[in-house]
Order: sequence, then structure tokens, then C-alpha cells
Amino acid sequence: MPTVFLVDDDASVRRSLSRVLREAGFDIETYESAEAFLAQPGAPSSGCLVLDVTMPGLDGLALQKHMAEAGNALPVVFLTGHGDIPMSVRAMKAGASDFLTKPVTSQALVVAVRAALAQDAAARQARTETAELAQLYELLTPREREVLAAVTCGKLNKQIAFDLGVVEQTVKFHRARIMERMHARTVAELMHMAAKLGIASSAAAAPVQGRPAGSAEPSRKA
Repeated sequence: MPTVFLVDDDASVRRSLSRVLREAGFDIETYESAEAFLAQPGAPSSGCLVLDVTMPGLDGLALQKHMAEAGNALPVVFLTGHGDIPMSVRAMKAGASDFLTKPVTSQALVVAVRAALAQDAAARQARTETAELAQLYELLTPREREVLAAVTCGKLNKQIAFDLGVVEQTVKFHRARIMERMHARTVAELMHMAAKLGIASSAAAAPVQGRPAGSAEPSRKA
């Protein structure tokens, strides 16, 4: 099971909350300060933080900001005995999973931790899927990437063919190869994959590669 990292400068709070969480089946690591948590060898890649807001030295909100800047997306459940609405809003806007006021009930704490761990699992799964898609994308040829970018813009085969200076049958061939290499069963699924990779947003701003800028598409007979 992923680890719950409990950071609170009050030893009695650490003992009581650790007991509650262990009885609920969680693995627990406790720290008396944000600095002690950051000093552990290797940044945790899974689990969640149960974090006191008000602590000497680096406080909870500062630790949350530090982790975000370091690229650590570990979800945070904040605990505070001195919380107010602006503080909770700030924490939630920064990505906190929950914001609980002390004294917190055992049930509320366990529910919040389970939700945070579920959020962490979903985020890690999404990162894994995106990394796998990126590996598949790397297998595409430069021309196939151009075709994929055009497809994400909603262009028809004949439009893509004109833009790239090729015949329409060539575009159809590239599209079939893209579907195969990306393991996409439908065009809708391929579009979803492209969105995950950020291709859809970047394609709109990309210049056309196949013909001079400003050239007009010749008129076609109906």
C-alpha cells in the first residue's frame, strides 16, 4: 500500500493520527517538521502527505509550494487548528486534496486520506499512459507526425494532401500506418491520444510545411 507521510510539529498529534491511520491499514511515516521530511533520501513518488499548516520554520503551505516547484505531485491533506477561509482557498487552489480543521475525527481523516491516495493512483496511471503514448509517437516518421498534426486540426485527406504536396492516396497510407503504430482502434481514440500528448494544441500554431506560405488552394470542380 502507498505510504502516508504525516508531518506535524506536535508529537501528541503525530502519535494519535498515526494510530488512527495504521488501524485503517495505511503505512505511515512521521516527521516533526517540513525540513525533516525534505531531508529524507529520495523524494517519495507515491502516497500522500497529511500536513500541518502552521509549523516553525517551513510551514505547510510553503512545503506544498516547494514540492510543486520540484515537480512532486504528491497529494496533500492539510490539517490546521488555526485555519481560515482564505488559507483553505489558497491551499486548494495550489492543488491540495483536502483541508481539515483540528480536532479532526478519525472517520474524516481516513476518508480524506483514501481520496488523496485514489487521486495519486489516478495521476500516476495517467502519467504512465502518457509516457507509453510518447514512446509510440516516437516511432512515427516525420511525415506521419505531420499527417497526425493535420488530422488533429480536423483536416480532410484531400486538404492534408494539398498542404503536404502529395497525392491523397499517400495520406490515406500514412493515416493507416499512424493508426497501427499508435495502437488506435478508431479515429476518435487517436484524437484522444493526440490530446494527451498535446499535439492538438501545438498543431494549430504549427506552420504548413508542404507548400509556400500564402499560396492558395486551386479551385476544384464540383
